[in-house]
Order: sequence, then C-alpha cells, then structure tokens
Amino acid sequence: MPGLNDKCTLCRREGEKLYLKGERCFTTKCAVVKRNYAPGVHGQTSKTKLTDYGKQLRDKQAAKRLYGLREKQFSNYVFKAMKKKENTKEVLVRLLESRLDNVIFRLGYAPSRAAARQLVGHGFIFVNGKKVDVASYQIRAKDIITINTVKANKKLVNELKERIKTKEVPTWIFLNKDKLEGKVIELPKLDEGEKTFSIQSVIEFYSR
Repeated sequence: MPGLNDKCTLCRREGEKLYLKGERCFTTKCAVVKRNYAPGVHGQTSKTKLTDYGKQLRDKQAAKRLYGLREKQFSNYVFKAMKKKENTKEVLVRLLESRLDNVIFRLGYAPSRAAARQLVGHGFIFVNGKKVDVASYQIRAKDIITINTVKANKKLVNELKERIKTKEVPTWIFLNKDKLEGKVIELPKLDEGEKTFSIQSVIEFYSR
C-alpha cells in the first residue's frame, strides 16, 4: 500500500483532493493545500497543456485512485456500464457509488475508503443483519448497513459515534446516528457521484 507521502503525491498529481488520507485531508496539513502544484522539480513552473488524451488519462487515474481500485477492477466497471442499455455515465456512477466500502465511507463509519475496506474485511459490517466482508459488494435500495457491535470494541464504537456527529450524508442514504444504522433510500444518480473528475472523460478514455 502507498505510504503517506505517496498518497499525497497522487492527490497533487491530479490537482485535486482524492481524500486518500481521511481526516487529514480536511485539515491544513493536506498536501494539496500546502503545495498546490504538481510533484517533481518542475511542478511549480510546468505549464504543459494537456491533450484530450492526457485529460482523459488524468480523469481515469483520478477516478481509479479516488475509489481505491486497481486498473482491472476499474476497467471492468466501465465496460460493464458500457454494455447496459441505460445511460453509461449513470450506470458507472451507480456501480462505483454502490460498492459497500464506498457506502461505509459515505456514511462516515470510516474516514477514508481505505479504512472502510478494512472495516468490511475485518467483519465489522452487517448488511440486513448479515455479515458482509467483501468490499466490492453491491448495495441495493432498502439495504440497511450497521456495525457489528458485538465484534467492535467500545473504543471503536465511541470513535465512530464521535465521527458521525457532524457527518452530512448524500441524499440517497439515511443515517440514524443514535442507532449507528444506515439505510439506502435509493441507488445514487449521476449528479450524486464524485465531482473531482469528469465521468464523461473516463468513458471516452476506454472508448478509444
């Protein structure tokens, strides 16, 4: 896994916060805030204009890194979306946002998607009352996501409760902060995905 500096370099390379370091990304310690220019010796002076391909590549890399996916995983989602008769952009956003690790992150149960994957992998997450330990599990409308409070120690539960006190969740999910219970009201729509990259640019990259 990339170290702290490696993850911060990825954000600086994309020129956007990818929220790879969780809570650190919301502070003044964030590398994008402190050094808002590309990494490398020419980062501050480089004025290279990206080609269309270069822009598509950057958006693809940003999307892949933001959701914490390997190239094969990410491209599979894109090609799956392309095969559907529905709007490709809408389907791709739905597939990415409906991943269990992403929903855990969106609910505020974890400070980053990487941390969310750890929660899932360690068996701390229940979906409709049953343990699910696969981060890529696709959440459906009406699903209820809870914390396995039997396995989770008191310290973890208290930290989680503190974290979600001021958490604002997307409109497509509901969070009961007292019960530590999240419910998927409906599947996410196109305009409810991440805004740090162009979904159209991503699709164009794989359509070449």
